[in-house]
Amino acid sequence: MAAEQRITEEIIVDGSDLPMWAIKKIEPMRSKVSGWVDASSRSLDSYFGTDDFLDVDNRSYLRVSEELEWMDSEGFTNSIGTRFKVDMPTTKKRLKLVFESNPEETQTEEEERNRRAANRDLEETKNSSVIGLEKSSDTDPKKAWRTRVNGGLKLRTPLDPYLRVSSRRMWEQKDGPWYLESYNRASWFNSEGYSVRSRWELNRRLSETSILRFTSQLQWREEQDKMQFGQRVELSKVLNARTVVRWAMIAELESASNLHVEDYYVQMNFRRDIHDEVLFLDFVPELHFAEEDEYDPRWAVILRLEFYFRADFVKE
Repeated sequence: MAAEQRITEEIIVDGSDLPMWAIKKIEPMRSKVSGWVDASSRSLDSYFGTDDFLDVDNRSYLRVSEELEWMDSEGFTNSIGTRFKVDMPTTKKRLKLVFESNPEETQTEEEERNRRAANRDLEETKNSSVIGLEKSSDTDPKKAWRTRVNGGLKLRTPLDPYLRVSSRRMWEQKDGPWYLESYNRASWFNSEGYSVRSRWELNRRLSETSILRFTSQLQWREEQDKMQFGQRVELSKVLNARTVVRWAMIAELESASNLHVEDYYVQMNFRRDIHDEVLFLDFVPELHFAEEDEYDPRWAVILRLEFYFRADFVKE
């Protein structure tokens, strides 16, 4: 789990910003869809696993996201994304079924960094959904590399097989505020070839509610045959029990024959749990200085809603 997600998940959520008429509309849908998520995941777990499938915690979830983006001189764009992750905890091989509408291998460096910073899996969904099985080790990433192997099909015509191998490791300073985290992934898609991505994050806890983060990331895709680099400095702050804000400065670099800055920008990401750890709102203004605009300032604003359906909600 990425560091920016951890600080969000440490928040104890209580309450809702929605009026009662909206809550009455949402709750029946939440119960129905969450029940389907729970029943589907446990049914698959019973097929692959043991008779304990009804008694164990199941961390399956469905996330549906909608994003509206405005860019100066380009107007509005809208996109919808989904991610369905089925946990099968009683299987001996610790298998998970994963469906996602836009795998990170299909995104540029900038798209993936924005997605990760806002805890999302969005962008254009056409011909970019994948479904597969995932096996992960039980290794504690604080002690050794934790690996995951994922394979399946990209849902297109003709079907496109893929394979991924990823690893994660964390090093913490003893009795100190610093910790280093690394995430690496190598992927192969039959239609697009190989891709490699590596991310390193140096984090410093400033207090119980804030983290300073320095992120370096590189990506190579065989289809483009060029390196993309990114540098990010970010301050994450928990404002209250349901709100997180992040301020960031980002530089996007690219190397074909020579290394150059493609875009650099400042960003503020305001994330609010607007209903009971189910419905989240992100408001993200950005100021870009891109090479294609001769580094003239250009504004962008992202408004995003995320709806989570989790199996554990059915038991509450």
